[in-house]
Amino acid sequence: MTVRVEHSNPSSRVGVVIVAVAFVLLAVAPWWAERASLWNLLAGYAGLVSVGQQAYVGLGAYVLFGLAMLAGVHPLVAIPIAGLASAIVAIPVAALMFRLRGHYFAIGTWVMAEVFRLLASQVSALDGGSGTSLPAAVVLSIAGSRQMREFVIYWIALAQAVAILGAIVWLLRSRYGLALTAIRDNELGARSNGVDVARIKYLLYVAVAFGTGMVGALIFLQKIRISPDTAFSVNDWTAFVIFITVIGGIGRIEGPIIGTVVFFLLRQTLADLGAIYLLILGAVAIVVMLKAPKGIWGLIADRFGWQVFPLERRLVMGDR
Repeated sequence: MTVRVEHSNPSSRVGVVIVAVAFVLLAVAPWWAERASLWNLLAGYAGLVSVGQQAYVGLGAYVLFGLAMLAGVHPLVAIPIAGLASAIVAIPVAALMFRLRGHYFAIGTWVMAEVFRLLASQVSALDGGSGTSLPAAVVLSIAGSRQMREFVIYWIALAQAVAILGAIVWLLRSRYGLALTAIRDNELGARSNGVDVARIKYLLYVAVAFGTGMVGALIFLQKIRISPDTAFSVNDWTAFVIFITVIGGIGRIEGPIIGTVVFFLLRQTLADLGAIYLLILGAVAIVVMLKAPKGIWGLIADRFGWQVFPLERRLVMGDR
């Protein structure tokens, strides 16, 4: 008799087709999927509900601008350096924030992001609160034309999105992923079974800051211009990300992918309506939370047993 471990069953493989289509649609908005997936890892698995991730979006962007304009570093080389700088800054920030619990943690992360914004507005070398633009020489170092530059940045963003999703899947299938799943399901139970909850949350927070910093650097490299208010905007870089994750399905890898597609379709269809567009987004979020508390993909997965990235381990016994 043989015993093997499976991550999926025949019914779970049906969902692959649906999310394969979502992946195709996702190609038009890789930046949203990256940030939503990282926030989902932080809040959906580790229970760290941060409303201050814009701190690392802005930090990564400012590091890229500083390196490119003041140190002469090629902007594409500056992207991973921006991620590394964000991770280094996140080490003491995490030590401070982890003294807070629950809603105090959420408020604390938002306050820290505001501190970052105020500090950025004092950086006179980058024109302080009024912001600055990348010099033409830096922009031309990426590509000779605007079309080619956007082509290069887009494919880097798409590759980065695939790499981030791949890293998340790899992490959640590892023993650390088992620990994160245990923390998500029952933190007290995980701690009583020997999981070092504080250490895992700390390392995850720093890792997510690294990814978020790289995403922020790439976003503002595409925009060419930066200012404290845009770089550290809670609406643009955190509120919409929370919306995407919640409607898609928090605590599931597929959730941010589905949520990104829904958000992008709503945005493209309703963005011209101004403030009414935001009201409609709020109404959609309320309806989803009331009718499908686990999100759109959570509802589908519970009903049909579909999983695109199956993480559960099943023992299957059979004859040789």
